[in-house]
This record gives sequence, C-alpha cells and structure tokens, in this order.
Amino acid sequence: MSPTFAGVVGLVVLFVLFFFRMPIGVSLLLVGGVGFAALTNWPAASALLGSEPFHVTSAYALSVIPLFVLMGHFATLSGMARDFYAAAYAWIGPWRGGLAGATIVACSGFSALSGSSVATAATIGQVALPEMRRYRYDPRLATGAVAAGGTLGILIPPSTGMVVYAILTEQSIGQLFVAGILPGVLLTVMFMITISAVCLLCPSYGPPGKVQPIAQRAAALLRALPMLGIVLVTIGGIYLGFFTPTEAAAVGAFLAMLLAVVRRALTFGALLKVLLESVRTSGLVFLILIGATLFSQFISVTRIPGDLAQFLIGLNLPKEAILTLILSTYIVLGTFLEGFAMLVLTLPVVFPIITTLGYDPIWFGVVMVLVLEMGLISPPLGVNVFVVKGVAGDVPMSQIFVGILPFWAAMIVTLVILVLVPDIALLLPKSMFR
Repeated sequence: MSPTFAGVVGLVVLFVLFFFRMPIGVSLLLVGGVGFAALTNWPAASALLGSEPFHVTSAYALSVIPLFVLMGHFATLSGMARDFYAAAYAWIGPWRGGLAGATIVACSGFSALSGSSVATAATIGQVALPEMRRYRYDPRLATGAVAAGGTLGILIPPSTGMVVYAILTEQSIGQLFVAGILPGVLLTVMFMITISAVCLLCPSYGPPGKVQPIAQRAAALLRALPMLGIVLVTIGGIYLGFFTPTEAAAVGAFLAMLLAVVRRALTFGALLKVLLESVRTSGLVFLILIGATLFSQFISVTRIPGDLAQFLIGLNLPKEAILTLILSTYIVLGTFLEGFAMLVLTLPVVFPIITTLGYDPIWFGVVMVLVLEMGLISPPLGVNVFVVKGVAGDVPMSQIFVGILPFWAAMIVTLVILVLVPDIALLLPKSMFR
C-alpha cells in the first residue's frame, strides 16, 4: 500500500467515525496512531503516542485555553452578559429592529470574554429571546440574530478556534487575537446592516422597543463598564505588549472572578461548578489537540500535503482561483463537520498550500475562523441553531434556519471583503508592540 493511498484510506475512516459520532479527539488518536504505525512501525507509533500527549499538554502557550475558559465562566456567573445586553437594549432598543441589534452588540461584547460561540449563543439567547418575544418580534429574525450573533464568539478574541489554529500552524496567538478585532467589528456591522435591511423590507419583523429615559440609559451603560474594562485590559494589554496572551488570560480570569465576588455571586457551590466546567471544556480541547498532533504526523508521512500542493500548483491556476476552491470546500464541509474537526482534519493538508502560494498565515487564520463560523449556522449540522432551538423550544427548526439565511449572506460578503482587502485583518498585528 502506497503512503498516499494509506492517507486516503485514513481520511475515509475518519469521516466514517465522525458519522457514527465518535468523539473527535478519540477518532484522531485512533486513525493517526494506527495509520502512523502502518506506514512506519509499531514501536515508533508507540513512542510517539507516549511522548506527544505530554509534549502537547505541557506547552506553556496552551495554558491560555483553560484561563480564558475560566474567565468566560466567571463572566457568565457575575451577570455581565445581562448587563451588556441591558446597556445595548437601552440605547438601540427603541429603533426598529433595535432589540435584534442589541442582541448582536451584546454577543460581540460577551464574545470578548467567553471565546466560545456556543456559550455566547446560549447565554445571550436566554436574555434576549424573551424580550424579543415580548415585543412581538418575528421568531425568524429573533432566533436568527441570536444564532448568528453567537458565531462572533469564535472570531472576536479571545477565540479558542484561533488558539487551536495557532498551535497547529505554529503561529503567534497574540497576533491572531489582535488580527480578529477589526474583522469582528466588520462582521458585527454587517449583521446590524442585515437587521436594518430585513426590517426595512418587512417592518413587522422588528417592532421598535420602549424608549427609556436618559438617566436610565446612562445607568445601564455604567453597569456594563466593568465588562468593557476587562476586555480593554486583556486585549489592549496584548496589543500594547504589556501582556503575553497567557498573562492576559490570567489577568482577565482574576478580574472576572473579582467582579463575581464583588457582586456576591461567587458562592462555594458556584465556584466548584465553574472550576469543573472549565476543566471539562479544557480537557475536551486538549484531547482534540493531542489527537490532531498524532493525526498530523500520520498525514505528513503519507506525503498527501506535498502531493496535493504540487498538483494544484501544476494546474497553473491563478492563486486566487485556488484560494476560492479551498474556501468553497470549507463552506461545504461546514454543513456536516464540526469546526474543530475541520481545523484538525484539513490544516495539515491545506496550510502548506496556503504558504506555498504566498498568503499570510495570520490573515488565513482569520479567514478560516470566519468560514468555521459559517458552519455554525449552516444546515443540517448548524451547532448554534440547535443551541438556539434549546432556548426557543417553541420555534420550529425550519424557521430558525430561514432566519439565519440573511446573516449567512452577510458572512459571505464579509469573507469576500477580507479576501479583497487583507489589510483589514493585518493592520493591527503589523502595528503591535513586539
């Protein structure tokens, strides 16, 4: 059996395991370990399996994951999501479609603390959907805004997806975080424009909310300041060179915990739950990374990345055409593969092609994360859609998927803009203090 054919067989087996819902990390470990042993020998595979888990989990850079996860749980516990939504609601809620707009703004703010799309959609959905239902918002717009807004959790830093990309491609976590800021703002604006367009075409979809007195709006904004302060300290500290990403995560987790203490939300039981949830989430990510490392070793032995790169370059297509082909493939894969699975499955093959074509790896990381976001709301998998369905149980799945279509189109437009104007993602990393 040739190495290339063995690699193709391994990829097919991996897809089959995913289809039968075997955990991503376990699937990668199994296929990577058996495949590596088949192409080399069992002692070499055994040695790799014995060393790689320690090598991966002991990497200092990876400590950013449990710390940012911990910060997100403390932020949820302290009620910062409710405060930020209340502030956005107070200022833009009276506009037509304003409650949906406030949902997008709240999602973008909470994303800067949680780093998780699922957590953002679930947390903000529990706050925003009852309000939009109370003001008789069309359920398609309401659920679509929550599902789409939740995707900002993987683009706006801190992003677990960016950390995984950085580890797998040996790029700077700090530069990737900073590179996601302007694209995150751009996507937020695009979502807001989408809501305005929908309400312009169908005014009944987003009735205006109640106008609040200026003093009440100022008070709501004041309550949201601690959350804004934590975001500025962590992300601003990375940009200005005061903190490494790991140090920023530690500072952010401490400040979020301190706020929970000040608000008397941090009981012993709550602390225990936060710690257990953080360990569980971090453990799942670490297992995926261990499996991804072993699977990458297997793929490198198969020579598939080099062969595929030579094949594509040999077609003499413009590099823009090859990039379009790659991104189109990702969009299709996003309809039935989970985001982490797409990252670890494709990066060993795709990343060498991207670097060979001369594209900036930091820029491609942002673009890839945006495409992963699209998968979060793409049928039939659409993880965020199922999360929203869990919060809005009375809304049919078909209506939720219809509601996300305008936002999905906005993400396509954003993707095109980032491809045509890569400096949107690269401007801030180029100006960072090193």
